[in-house]
Amino acid sequence: MTNTFMPTQGPLVTADDVHKSFSVGKRKVEILHGVSFQVRESEMVAVMGPSGSGKSTLLYCVAGLESVTSGRTTMLGRDVTQLSKADLAKLRRREVGFVFQSYNLIPTLTATQNVELPYRLRREQPPADLVREALQKVGLGERLGARPPSMSGGEQQRVALARVLAQRPQIIFADEPTGALDTRTGDVVLEELTTIAHSPGQCVLVVTHDPKVAAACDRVLFMRDGLLVHELARPSVTEVASSLAELSGSDA
Repeated sequence: MTNTFMPTQGPLVTADDVHKSFSVGKRKVEILHGVSFQVRESEMVAVMGPSGSGKSTLLYCVAGLESVTSGRTTMLGRDVTQLSKADLAKLRRREVGFVFQSYNLIPTLTATQNVELPYRLRREQPPADLVREALQKVGLGERLGARPPSMSGGEQQRVALARVLAQRPQIIFADEPTGALDTRTGDVVLEELTTIAHSPGQCVLVVTHDPKVAAACDRVLFMRDGLLVHELARPSVTEVASSLAELSGSDA
């Protein structure tokens, strides 16, 4: 079964009939059952659903962090399923940013050095002014030399966001980006993601449980049992919460 929601204009991200299965012992368990959608330029799209619905798996497949079992995904018009590991790594280093709960910071590097890391991996000179500006924008202007072990979880998340801001990627994938943050810090992260998403040539795809985050998006795609089952455009917090409650209740 294929379930499709298709916008009409040039996508930066696509999933086309994506299936994903995992082997559990001798059994094959299918997590995604034919998912198709697109994310356009200057658009922020949320994926929501009950736990176990497949939303994080979908994000990882579209971002090229997990291979698909069948189907096709693209980023910036390039077929991710056909790219070599080297070409995929190059695409992610240059054009893709990740904001995940795990932060993915190097504990022995300072905040500044962690933000500079994508440039150094590309053997480029980090733009010092841009790196400093990104850290100041997320409220860490006084913590440039701090290392992750001395930081709170919220500060580490903001370093991860600053790294994305300084990189200026065309596509950002975010998995529960505000889940471990206090309200004020979460608002900063959400505001920056929204600004990035609505910039020319850029977009954001975010997985979240938070109706407030979803309501800040242009569209919300709802998943259940590995399928897209509902979509809302520019919804209110109340509309998002109601739709999510209905999906979660239907599992009871």
